[in-house]
Amino acid sequence: MELIKKNIHMNKLKCKSSLQLTLDEDFNVPDVKPDISKIIKEQGDIKINEIKAMNGKLLIKGALGFNVLYLSDEDHRPLHNISGEIPFDEVVNMEQTCADDEPILKWELEDLTTGLINSRKLSVKSIVQLNVAVEELYDEETAVMIEGPEDIQYINKKIEVTDVCVDKKDTFRIKDEIIIPSNKGNILNLLYTDIGLNNVEVRLLDERFSIKGIIPVFVLYESENEENSIEYYETEIPFSGVVDCSGCTEDMIDDITFNILSKSIEIKPDLDGEERVLDIEVILDMNIKVYQIEEPEILCDVYSPCKEITPIVRDAVYENLVIKNNSKYRISDRIRVPENQPKILQICHANGVIKIDDILPEGSELGVEGVLEVSILYISDDDRSPLNSVKGAIPFAQAIELKGMKPDSNYDIKPSIDQLSVMMLDGDEIEVKATMNLNTIVFDKIAEQIITDIEVAELDLEKLQEMPGIIGYVVKSDDTLWKIAKKYYTTVDSIMSINDLEDDNIKVGDKLIIMKTVGNVL
Repeated sequence: MELIKKNIHMNKLKCKSSLQLTLDEDFNVPDVKPDISKIIKEQGDIKINEIKAMNGKLLIKGALGFNVLYLSDEDHRPLHNISGEIPFDEVVNMEQTCADDEPILKWELEDLTTGLINSRKLSVKSIVQLNVAVEELYDEETAVMIEGPEDIQYINKKIEVTDVCVDKKDTFRIKDEIIIPSNKGNILNLLYTDIGLNNVEVRLLDERFSIKGIIPVFVLYESENEENSIEYYETEIPFSGVVDCSGCTEDMIDDITFNILSKSIEIKPDLDGEERVLDIEVILDMNIKVYQIEEPEILCDVYSPCKEITPIVRDAVYENLVIKNNSKYRISDRIRVPENQPKILQICHANGVIKIDDILPEGSELGVEGVLEVSILYISDDDRSPLNSVKGAIPFAQAIELKGMKPDSNYDIKPSIDQLSVMMLDGDEIEVKATMNLNTIVFDKIAEQIITDIEVAELDLEKLQEMPGIIGYVVKSDDTLWKIAKKYYTTVDSIMSINDLEDDNIKVGDKLIIMKTVGNVL
């Protein structure tokens, strides 16, 4: 007798951990920069330089890069910027079983504030959340059938399994040029830039997938134009491409996460030698997972009327995809300019980020609560403070319907902003409208009993001789023909033939005649 086995690729969350770190440092204004009279706006980004596993701990090295836009009273060009970074070196405690596994690291800049200590020194404070997860991808070997003598009886059952076909990381490079319109002055110096990632769409193909999306770009710069020394320009760069992905087909299910790994803007001269071209390079980090739902038939039970066969079983634990849901919601509210700030003359730029505060599972729904944090840069009506910014937090509460979700299901929500628009209502008030994506994937924890081997022994002939050769049997509530045949050392086909049954459906109270097949070999 030989068990025929099959490998099933399975995936499960092995362990996870998180760490919140506070960064706080003071910076002096460089000698080449004028004094600070007022901080207008700050921006920050996290760069991870190294991740290293050591004795059940994870060493993470990185830096917070920041750029501060400020006003000065000392210069005829009032707007300036200071850039710098705060390095960090942190240790995240992990479970010992995950010590040598490759982790998935996600970071979130929860807060970034700058303060003016004096005209030549500023403070930069930030709270950074580091979330680490380790997923286990492994092969589960299970029996699917058995080969042996004709009297071997076996039965299969169909299970649903999420087969992990692709699990890898890759990068996608986007390179383009922006030419400043002719009605704007030449670029003297970049003061503030904002590069984002919107409306990313993926389509799986055979052995590859296509990607397209939009890179929104905003630049605020010092112009060579003396009359209008500060200018800005906003545009979008559409991109598309194809990424090789061995093992995927167009009918599979993708779960691909995109993050900006690095971004750069360089000033270049145009054909006339004037500084009017911006060279843009963005590198996207791609965490690629591709799944296929399979329904293999695995060996459920086995016996023989002529041998004593004992299946060796164990529980296989894995995750099974329940649902992948991309929900869109609209958010709108109004933001007022604080009374101590000048009024709005014109809006330059707005950006936003979704921050989830709480996720509340309830039945087949996930209640998601959070805020849309919006930062708006505007030209004011005060010549002494020509540029200002205002921030606002718009709360939201949404329910995501997820059919099939259970109380112990694992879920992951990836929030993003599809569209963000701001409109000036008057000098004090701005209307904000946004379309938010909550991309959700849910997995069930499954424990499935599988047969890994069998033990074969000779029958207890003395016990069998004591059993009658022909039995009259009345079907009970939990009976199946398989159970009855196995108990009385016969076969399902034999019972059906003797009792003129067209199929194996029986009901409580049915009367059957059973002949002991094993009697033929005694």
